[in-house]
Amino acid sequence: MDKFVLIKPNFNYESDIEAFRKEMLEADSSMDGTGPLRRMENIIEWLEFNKKCENEESAPENWVPCEQFIYVREADNKIVGMIQFRHYFNEFLEKYGGHIGYSVRPDERRKGYAKHMLADCLEVCKAYGLTEVLITCIQGNEGSKYTILANNGEYESTIYCEPDNVYLERYWIHL
Repeated sequence: MDKFVLIKPNFNYESDIEAFRKEMLEADSSMDGTGPLRRMENIIEWLEFNKKCENEESAPENWVPCEQFIYVREADNKIVGMIQFRHYFNEFLEKYGGHIGYSVRPDERRKGYAKHMLADCLEVCKAYGLTEVLITCIQGNEGSKYTILANNGEYESTIYCEPDNVYLERYWIHL
């Protein structure tokens, strides 16, 4: 398998972040784990937003400190996915969002990249000091469910998320 690396997004990846965003929007993908990338056309603005989110003092209202990563294939320096690690919960994340959200680029799906991206991010969570991580996925999203289970996710429950009108499966991963 190719080698991949988690990188905090930066200006060097501006054009590929734009391409990732465009592909996700064209595919009508949910863009989980990308923060406000869906609504931010200006990638520099998105990069600055991510930097603010890294610290409690500068995180926007209603956001918790979090770290945004791109998952880059080293062979061609292409972003194949994005993943976000939230340091702790607010009320919404505790119930619906969990510690981690992630997305894989439409043309790179079904290759096992999400499983490895999540495994690499779990190492970041562990280094941060977490001992367990909550991850949710929309009921029926078999790819995401497989990704979580492949990383030793333990099913807790299914809940209804009224804001998004979906059922979410909740899984815990013990680090």
